[in-house]
Amino acid sequence: MSQRHIVIIGGGIIGLACADEFSRTGWQVTVVDKGEIGKGCSHGNCGLVCPSHVLPLAEPGAVLKTVKALFQSHSPFRVKPRFDLALWSWFWQFTKRCNTCDRLASAASCHALLQSSMNLYRDLMSRETFDCDWETHGLLFVYQHRHEMEAFAPIDRLLKDQFQLAAKRLTGDELVEFDASLKSGLAGGWFYPDDAHVRSDRLIAGWRTSLKSRGVQMLEHHEFDRFIGESSGHISGISTTKGADLVGNQFVIATGAWTGLLNRALRTRLPIQPGKGYSLTVPRPENAPRVPMLFPEHKVAATPWRSGFRLGSIMEFAGFDATLSPTRMQLLRDGAKPYLHTPIPEQPDEEWFGWRPMTYDSLPIIDRLPCFKNVWIAAGHNMLGLSMAPATGKLLRELVEQKPPHIDPGPYRASRFA
Repeated sequence: MSQRHIVIIGGGIIGLACADEFSRTGWQVTVVDKGEIGKGCSHGNCGLVCPSHVLPLAEPGAVLKTVKALFQSHSPFRVKPRFDLALWSWFWQFTKRCNTCDRLASAASCHALLQSSMNLYRDLMSRETFDCDWETHGLLFVYQHRHEMEAFAPIDRLLKDQFQLAAKRLTGDELVEFDASLKSGLAGGWFYPDDAHVRSDRLIAGWRTSLKSRGVQMLEHHEFDRFIGESSGHISGISTTKGADLVGNQFVIATGAWTGLLNRALRTRLPIQPGKGYSLTVPRPENAPRVPMLFPEHKVAATPWRSGFRLGSIMEFAGFDATLSPTRMQLLRDGAKPYLHTPIPEQPDEEWFGWRPMTYDSLPIIDRLPCFKNVWIAAGHNMLGLSMAPATGKLLRELVEQKPPHIDPGPYRASRFA
């Protein structure tokens, strides 16, 4: 066995980003996944790489909005009623962070990862030939009603003053000139020019091929079972539910929303809850948007690619409920209808759901696990796993190799939940 062999448990976008970093610095890398590589939450998201998304979900007034949403039958937010102490503890901690001080602290830490990742994505796309519809055309927030449009103005000022993220304000008439796919009569929008988008499933396919060509081993349909060979806080390997034993020097847990189910094996309590999201992929309409769009009033995202078109949204705290709700899929169609000229095709290429790994402070965990000396965690990226993946991989490699980190790792430590 190589003296620098790292086993990465989890083959989503975070696991692949970690594999890329380690393989480029001479490590022997093995990626193991309970299913197919890249078929989890990374597969069906809207593909937004968005430095503009620095603000956490926990904000002043979020609790009242959440309570109101629970009593709206067609709300994109839903909590499945059930007795779950971990879930209600999560919501309690979330509620305590709905203040300006905690909001700005989390935003600053998100900002560091997002900016680093955008730079690393540019490097990745310049050295690889992925057929993944990567484009840097920005992101447009579109509003139907003027009062909602104006309510975003203070947020825009905050993003500009605190994080140098300035948007271009567009009136309703300017919106139609900016993108002909939009209907007339809308209130206006805010355009963030520095965001990008990519087709995530194709990115993963290309990245996987590139990693395998560099000797990265990938083991699918092998679910992590337990650590083996522990001595003085070091482990020598992992065992999978299919009876395979994988030995290594370092180990990374990059299991996304499933991480919370591993707390006993990890000997810690990581408050990661699965936030179920949905997406609908259709052939690219003739009059497709030229840039990705968010419709905040309906909580729907629309992403145009050369190879297709996707709507995505919804946040359900329903555990690992594996049903695809026709009602929720219809919400995506209904949410786009007030804004786009061209109706969404009735026959989709794919209807999808997946579980986002939600932490109550909106920050991921990138750290060594407290009870082990050679087990690391890279999970809990909420709705920004794609946007934060390259910087997560780089930071984790720096920590493992004990190199000076390119961003402050303190905000992502596991001990903050103790």
